[in-house]
Amino acid sequence: MTGPLVPFREFVLKVHSRCDLACDHCYVYEHADQSWLTRPKTISDEAISWTARRLAEHATTHALPSVTVILHGGEPLLAGPARLRRVCEELGSALNGIAELDLRIHTNGVQLSPRYLDLFDEFHVRVGISLDGDRAANDRHRRFANGRSSHPMVMRAVELLREERYRHLDLGLLCTVDIHNDPVAVHDALAELEPPLVDFLLPHATWDDPPPRPDGSPTAYAAWLLAVFDRWTEQGRPMPVRMFASVLSSLNGGPSLTESLGLAPTDLVVIETDGKLEQVDSLKSAYEGAAATGFDVFSNTFDEVAAHPGVRARQLGLAGVSETCRRCPVVRSCGGGLYTHRYRSGPGSDGGFDNPSVYCADLAALIRGIEERTAAATESPAVRAPDALLAAHLDLTRTLLAALHDTLDGQGGALWDEAWRLAASVEADTPGADALDTVLAHPYTRTWLVGALEDVHAGRGLTGPAAERLGACVAAAAVRAGLDLPVPVAYRDGSLHLPTLGTAVVGGPGERGVAVVRATDDGFLVRRPDAVAAVPRAPAAPAVRGPEVRIAHEEPEGPHWRPVRVLRRTPAPALLLDDLDPFRDGFGTAPADRLTAERADAWGHRIADAWALLADAVPEQAAEAARTLTTVTPLAAGTAEPGRHGHGALGVGEAADGKELALGLLSGFRRAKLRALGEVTDLYALDGTWEHRTPWGSEHVTFSRLLAETFERAGLGLYDPRFLTGVPEALDMIENAAEVTVDGKQLIAAVRKEISGTRSAAGKNRGRTVPPSGHPSNVLSSDRKVTFE
Repeated sequence: MTGPLVPFREFVLKVHSRCDLACDHCYVYEHADQSWLTRPKTISDEAISWTARRLAEHATTHALPSVTVILHGGEPLLAGPARLRRVCEELGSALNGIAELDLRIHTNGVQLSPRYLDLFDEFHVRVGISLDGDRAANDRHRRFANGRSSHPMVMRAVELLREERYRHLDLGLLCTVDIHNDPVAVHDALAELEPPLVDFLLPHATWDDPPPRPDGSPTAYAAWLLAVFDRWTEQGRPMPVRMFASVLSSLNGGPSLTESLGLAPTDLVVIETDGKLEQVDSLKSAYEGAAATGFDVFSNTFDEVAAHPGVRARQLGLAGVSETCRRCPVVRSCGGGLYTHRYRSGPGSDGGFDNPSVYCADLAALIRGIEERTAAATESPAVRAPDALLAAHLDLTRTLLAALHDTLDGQGGALWDEAWRLAASVEADTPGADALDTVLAHPYTRTWLVGALEDVHAGRGLTGPAAERLGACVAAAAVRAGLDLPVPVAYRDGSLHLPTLGTAVVGGPGERGVAVVRATDDGFLVRRPDAVAAVPRAPAAPAVRGPEVRIAHEEPEGPHWRPVRVLRRTPAPALLLDDLDPFRDGFGTAPADRLTAERADAWGHRIADAWALLADAVPEQAAEAARTLTTVTPLAAGTAEPGRHGHGALGVGEAADGKELALGLLSGFRRAKLRALGEVTDLYALDGTWEHRTPWGSEHVTFSRLLAETFERAGLGLYDPRFLTGVPEALDMIENAAEVTVDGKQLIAAVRKEISGTRSAAGKNRGRTVPPSGHPSNVLSSDRKVTFE
């Protein structure tokens, strides 16, 4: 077995090995392993003490912040209040000051009474109760040995736990599925009790002892669960359901939420009443001794158990499932099913646990059924709507700003605190709020925030331009809105940069200080103690050479004011030509220095010429780019790239001609869009777990790179159909890959729609200049690794 040892975080402690019910579906008493017959009925003092000692040892070794201990059986309440108190006291004492103890108990509820719940309240033990539905459903299996119903006693326990004094101890209900029961009646009976959680469990079965299928349907359990899902949805999802939540999470790129689904490594161990250490309890359904490790708490550490081959086999993720499962598109959600359910006896490749689950068809049908029912509701609107993508990015930027402020926790300094206070004043004004959104949406605001958060989290603190940027943002917003609000802004090396507006030179090289920026009717002022500069609304040049100097609109750019220029040449949209922002350096190529007026004019003409080609060849993409791109930054070389900035930025080099630049702009726009989508929604999960051969070459790549190249090629193929070679095949690969999420599939559907009419446009695009290799320079280069950060 390879990979690092996974420490245990969940411990099932058997405090009593017998039960007061005779449930005929119980894996402990009714299945293959009958070792309970040789166990002591109640856990001993010695076993409790050693368990507590081993827990503290394990938590210390692995610096675990918390451990979960589930008191189990048999029926754990048969141990009695005194024994349970001893367990709680010893475990709590051993872990005190080492790790938080999360104590739980799973019970059939028959013995539950106030004396137990008062004890559990004292030690913060949360209670889960097994209940299979209404009386008819519950009594199908959960009866006393004489056949008497347990339902009335269980219901009294549930109602007791619902009382206000005990409600905080309620962990929820565990329901074992029986397809003979009415799924709607089961759901409604459980929902009526208003549990904090319901956990539906498939009955334990193996290939040797498969689950009953009265009608022979290979998906009978999926059909039953989907009927519950439909009722659950129809009723407004009245309570969380762990199985459904896990599937929904994994479909959208999140983790599995239960051991029975997903590829997360197991981190659970069982301590029997005699101190024996065993693997997950459900293995008792497979064969006699399947759960045994040969270890016990008296002689062995939990690390020794964690290194056991049987435990390690359940910690290998994708490598731990069968070859059939590894090739299955839903494996990320089902994880091959519960390990126990894969068992088949006999020699050869099919023997043991290297098989799909005996519920394989059910799990696949359940996952696909939930996806079909929820895709429209769970899809992110950002995938289909450019405006929604812009809104999501503004929300993300605001969230990062709030996170930075909270992380600083008052340690940002006086300028930061004042800027934060003034930001509230700007936002309280309607034009001010719009202006603040404009500044926050500037791509280089994101660059600043991400870098600042990295510095703070790394313990480097917030210093230099990063510490001063908030004041500059607030000042720029106030100026844009025309608010008469004095905003202090730091300057360094004699320069003060206002994002989206420009840079004022207020001193000489090396000079540092604080100036106050204040909007006026026709522009704004930058005031130092010894000088005031006035900047009109139109780009012009303030001079710091007296108590107050106002500059006429006609005055050209001078040595004391450098505006951010705006490119306004049709058919290109109005774009900021930002060659000033101190946070613009995040491209693969270094940004160019400040352009002369002549070079800036030439830059604008080149972009307008390239945009005319795009508007003619790919009008829909050109229109979308016009709505989402806000800023271009001149680069020292190359064509166009999105860099590591917020959405809306492109770095643009001095391309040889308009045709090459048009292709570069389109390529950069496609990469920028995909990167922006990846930052606000999960298009895939477990990237790098599988490899995929690209249809346009022999290279094996990760899913993220396959998606990126396919998305880029599809966009370029609308400009020149030769780029579409292999794209339909790649779309099929992506759609059927295990990594793709609901939003990833939504994106693929949109790409299919995009390219659906390409052949009819082939004549229009034929003849465009493409290098002999079939790839434009700096576009789709074979050595470019695409990642999303």
